[in-house]
Amino acid sequence: MKKTIFTGAGVAIVTPFHSDMSVNYAKLAELIEDQIARNTDAIVICGTTGESPTLTPEEHAECIRFAIRQTAGRIPVIAGTGSNDTMFAAELSREAERAGADALLMVTPYYNKTSQAGLIKHFTYVADRVHTPIILYNVPSRTGVNILPETYQTLSRHENIAAAKEANGDISAVAKTVRLCGDGLAVYSGNDDQITAIMALGGKGVISVLSNVAPEAAHDIAAAALAGNVAESARLQIEWLDLCNDLFVDVNPIPVKAAMNLMGLGVGPCRLPLCDPSEAKLSVLAETLRRHGLL
Repeated sequence: MKKTIFTGAGVAIVTPFHSDMSVNYAKLAELIEDQIARNTDAIVICGTTGESPTLTPEEHAECIRFAIRQTAGRIPVIAGTGSNDTMFAAELSREAERAGADALLMVTPYYNKTSQAGLIKHFTYVADRVHTPIILYNVPSRTGVNILPETYQTLSRHENIAAAKEANGDISAVAKTVRLCGDGLAVYSGNDDQITAIMALGGKGVISVLSNVAPEAAHDIAAAALAGNVAESARLQIEWLDLCNDLFVDVNPIPVKAAMNLMGLGVGPCRLPLCDPSEAKLSVLAETLRRHGLL
């Protein structure tokens, strides 16, 4: 049985920027400290929500190093190191490993995409070249490629492939993955609106966008499920469902950064090609935040 990287709610943390679009490391330190103080179970740095596609390689590596130094071993740090270039993904992964990351989050190749056989070769190539456990990240709405349960089964046999962040929205496929992989692959929800459902099937937690604005909520939904209290987890899931959904009223991370700025957290804008949400979308988001007492 492979060691579980974390259980509960890990935050897919935003990358804060100054007005000139440089990385705001002082603000990133504040966000990490706040997340730890509010019971978040892991920090996921340089993922989709962290705008990894527009970070330079130098910024990417420094954000990972910074998060590891700031967290100082209090909770796990999971570094996003995925790429559609297998060689670059391996380079990023080795860099994160040298920095001391507890795990690596690797998205499926995007744009050039690949077959299921190519996915196996891509992830295996990187896994053969690191010792740090890998979390596979399946988000076909963004990448255009889906990891099938049978592919997960093959990949789970690799000693360094420990988990999957599943965001394909297909609960039946998650159930089949759990059945095929057993203890060989931990599963985390990649969608905040499916935490309870995936954990009821044996998932270990969530890698959460919601945690950026309501860390206790994401933590409590996952903690109740881990304790076997699925009814309480479901109650909380339903209570926060509107915010889970409205944080995707525009392309992630546009809404979550807008929400954090409305809350006075000062995380700055998104880098292009992401831009500010419309006034109509901002109004919807603000009303939901008010309903939950966050504004």
